Amino acid sequence: MFGKQSRRGFLQTGAAVGLGNLAFLQGLRPVSAQEANVDLAHVQLQPEIAPLVKLIEETPRDRLLEEIGARINKGLSYQELLAALLLVGVKNVEPRPSVGHKFHAVLVVNSAHLASIASPPEHRWLPIFWALDYYKSAAARDVQERGDWMMPAVAEGKMPKPTVAGRTFAEAMENWDEAAADTAVASLARTAGMNEIYEQFYRFGARDFRSIGHKAIFVANSQRTLQFVGRDHAEPVLRSLAYALLMHEGSNPAERDDEADRPYRRNSEVAGKIRNDWQDGALKSDATLELITAMRSATNDDACDLTVELLNRGASPQSIWDALHLTAGEMLMQQPGIVALHAMTTTNALHYAFQTSGDDQTRRLMLLQNVAFLPMFRGAMKGRGKVKSVTIDDLTPEKLDRDSAATEQIFADLSRDPMTAARKTRGYLAEAGTGGATQLLDAARVLVFLKGNDAHDYKFSSAVLEDFYHVSPEWRDVYLGLSMFNLPGSGARDNSLVQRTRAALT
Repeated sequence: MFGKQSRRGFLQTGAAVGLGNLAFLQGLRPVSAQEANVDLAHVQLQPEIAPLVKLIEETPRDRLLEEIGARINKGLSYQELLAALLLVGVKNVEPRPSVGHKFHAVLVVNSAHLASIASPPEHRWLPIFWALDYYKSAAARDVQERGDWMMPAVAEGKMPKPTVAGRTFAEAMENWDEAAADTAVASLARTAGMNEIYEQFYRFGARDFRSIGHKAIFVANSQRTLQFVGRDHAEPVLRSLAYALLMHEGSNPAERDDEADRPYRRNSEVAGKIRNDWQDGALKSDATLELITAMRSATNDDACDLTVELLNRGASPQSIWDALHLTAGEMLMQQPGIVALHAMTTTNALHYAFQTSGDDQTRRLMLLQNVAFLPMFRGAMKGRGKVKSVTIDDLTPEKLDRDSAATEQIFADLSRDPMTAARKTRGYLAEAGTGGATQLLDAARVLVFLKGNDAHDYKFSSAVLEDFYHVSPEWRDVYLGLSMFNLPGSGARDNSLVQRTRAALT
């Protein structure tokens, strides 16, 4: 068998694969499992949040980690810090001109949280410290680009009554009316249930292809973070979200026929052609393969029509989602980079909305919109240059050398030859099974901690490492192999934040 090592031994040393040592984090108290998984029924707003937000705003970047470290050792909780991190971002960073770029300071909060709760207790602060530092850089960019934007106070006198707030909000969003949407969502935040509110946001986050999926990503990530930190913090977050989803260029999109809007308008009708018992279908690998093959060249209309046909033939929604996850991963193999990685993170976000929504029509739309978006991502890839002529059929399993640990080989190869690393991932999982997958996922997560230099490192890794378990077991080794094309290898240089954090905490 391959050389083995324990999970804890791997995380603590990792010297053979260039992981460095995270022992310096022992200077902070660990985040317990109970603290990182709060009972949502008992989450309460803490009075320390406003001063903590102010501390993050006003402390210089080169002193922030030390200040927060001192607060943690005096009792600052993980939940309080995460709430303040989300709130300081939505308050001070404008999601314009694109729901991306500097606004990743907000989008990455949930990704950092997911990375934290998936880690051993002694490592859970590191992703949050990374996100704190990233916020300071994003806030500085916002000052340069937008003149130190700050979310204005809500127009209290124009807020609709609770009885009509939901309808008013829907009408404002459909009309792309920013002022009316802002006051309506503020009213909803104070009076409506969060599930009711997000049922509307799922659709508006998925209705257009502007910002290459970031709108749907913000919907999913904001809901997931609010579920943890508590709905008492919801109003500014929901106002920021509505403002972000109304981002567009030029005149009112409701009065135009833009390519970015066409799939949703069509799919709102096409969704009605799916059989009533569509969620009771069978898992069919041939349906998955048929859709993957078609998605390589189909228009978004043709791909959606085929999806309806497959569902009406008795294929389960899971068969379709398998095809979407694998298609997005295949695109990453064909052109590693910003467009394809967002195909994967957008699929993660739309799948979350599909899983969470309680409305049958919304679930149909999330699935069909994801189908429609992938050909649009493919078109964006072609606009950036060469797309390799490779498919998942080329990702054949490759045996590993027997004289070194699998994780060491795979992540060392990843820095030199991603295709070899991807093939060895398949080969390793074929023999090692679930235990091998756990080792690889843990190794990938620690490498992001140590090597990640960009918000996409956290966003991508948190999405794909989560979606590994959302893909059917038959396809998981292929999916993880495809994901390797945007994960960091062990040969990459440690990021400067790790060095700063080590210095601050030891």
